[in-house]
Amino acid sequence: MARYVILGTAGHIDHGKSSLVKALTGTDPDRLKEEKERGITIELGFADLAFDDGLTIGIVDVPGHERLVRNMLAGAGGIDIVAMVIAADEGVMPQSREHLAICDLLGIARGIVVLTKSDMVDADWLELVTDDVRAFIAGTFLEGAEIVAVSSKTGDNLDTLKKTIHKMALETPVKSERGIFRLPIDRVFTLKGFGTVVTGTAIGGKLSVEESVEILPRDTECKVRGLHSHGKSIRTARAGQRVAVNLQGIEKEDIARGDTLVSPGRLESTTVIDASVRLLKDVQPLKTMSPVHFHIGTAETVGRILLYDTDALKPGEEAFCQFRIDNPVVAMSGDRFVIRRFSPLATLGGGVVLDPSPRRRKRKDGVADLEVYASGNLARAIETKISREGIRGMTLARLEGWIKADIPAIAAAVDSLKKSGAVLPVEDAFIHSSAVTGFRERVVTRLREFHRANPMKPGMAKEELRGMFPGLPPKIFGGLLALTREVAVEQEFVRSAGHKVALTETDEATKKGVLDKIGAGGFQPPLLKELADEMKMTEKRMADVLKLLAVEGKLKRITDAVYITTGRYDEMIALLRKFQAEKPEMPDMTVAEFRDLVGTTRKFALPFLEHLDSARITMRIGDARKIILKPAGA
Repeated sequence: MARYVILGTAGHIDHGKSSLVKALTGTDPDRLKEEKERGITIELGFADLAFDDGLTIGIVDVPGHERLVRNMLAGAGGIDIVAMVIAADEGVMPQSREHLAICDLLGIARGIVVLTKSDMVDADWLELVTDDVRAFIAGTFLEGAEIVAVSSKTGDNLDTLKKTIHKMALETPVKSERGIFRLPIDRVFTLKGFGTVVTGTAIGGKLSVEESVEILPRDTECKVRGLHSHGKSIRTARAGQRVAVNLQGIEKEDIARGDTLVSPGRLESTTVIDASVRLLKDVQPLKTMSPVHFHIGTAETVGRILLYDTDALKPGEEAFCQFRIDNPVVAMSGDRFVIRRFSPLATLGGGVVLDPSPRRRKRKDGVADLEVYASGNLARAIETKISREGIRGMTLARLEGWIKADIPAIAAAVDSLKKSGAVLPVEDAFIHSSAVTGFRERVVTRLREFHRANPMKPGMAKEELRGMFPGLPPKIFGGLLALTREVAVEQEFVRSAGHKVALTETDEATKKGVLDKIGAGGFQPPLLKELADEMKMTEKRMADVLKLLAVEGKLKRITDAVYITTGRYDEMIALLRKFQAEKPEMPDMTVAEFRDLVGTTRKFALPFLEHLDSARITMRIGDARKIILKPAGA
């Protein structure tokens, strides 16, 4: 059975990392001309170590030079096992320490120490170096790790190292394929006859040929033309594999290292991240709002750190914070990152992303939600996030792209919250019950106030009411109204469920008078202003009366100024049907023909026809109309 594990090298420059990889695999990871000439690794290198039982180790060889730590960080994500390489003739050096710190900050839990160049020292010296190394790794994730001394030149102990790596790889937990597919891109190139190719380590999910993918933060969608892993063409790429993806529909210039290939429609790029951060023990204190270099996945950007609980973080301390970064990156709750000093460059610390899409908050707001996210309880984290999103809620797709977890586990957590009543489904979103309650209370209170101020109006315009909730999509607003039993929705109006227009005898007389005048006008009814003047009312009050009669079904609104009785409207439709029956071949009807048909003037014929067009009773073609009513009885 095929199994894939990623091993990454780490260590000081010129300690023999690339030579070790070549001795183990037969592949020289230094592929650039400059690397050959200078004898140092500048860019990331890649190789494979295959075993007979189906296990394949993907090896990522990283640069050791202090000025190339950014390249090292781009290759460190997705590593399962680290090989800390230390030259036996030199021992522990500065980059040994920084690389070990970075691996620890990135949460790499397994590793082996390889003492290279053992052929250059005697047994006593090798013993001394081994003791120094044990002291160096004490208190780190490598404490107790095996230390294997090898010579890439003579091949001494390479078989022992391979066996050690094999055993450790078999003990490494398999990465889950049930999350979202993500591949932070570390290389982009073109191949003749294939086009654009990107490579990286798949850190979640799976991807097949012909599937669509999204490239973030560029928001570009394209298609998978082909997949390669460990030198072989494959149909499906899985979490834990080194993968080359041949993309269709995008040019090399439109992608770069730091971008991420993802399953479409779930993740969003971000420039604001809430996180937990820890400083290394041997660095200077870090003040709030200090500029930093921020590394996540294969991406690097700069930004500022806002500390929530303190004005400055001391060496070795941990705190909740917010990063406000200059360029968008792709992150999920649970991802790890590293920060480096802005200038001069040096690793400061790192931590865990807690919320990649936080709402704006002030330092005094408290961090109870971040404590929940940091606790590791999936259901509580999801409930808290949904609560923080208020009445907008979260769709299941957004939740899947928010937190690093298996998709079935997220669905199960949401289902349990729904069953307990903590969250409610509203259209395609889940909204916290407290937010639904808050919405209901605001709407009920506002409608009471509206009815008191406008006793003649049948209700409040739906869009006016939605204006109380800026940015709330109409679909979600309608779903929330449907959950609010205390209100009733009638056409474009919303009213309190128990509200009825309370009319005085004078109001009833006004309604009757308006109906009589409009009815007498037939297809040339008096306009709103004319009615208001004739009945000595304000236009606003007359508009309320007309709307009320329309809600009651006694009038039909043509425009805000033109109403006709329902009877006249039905008569107009009947006349159209008669005209249609006489010309069954979808007749053309001119404005003049319509004017004569209903016995009106051009002044009224035009608004009547525009209303009929919008109601899809007629369809305008040039200066004529086609009647698109279904025949009576059809």
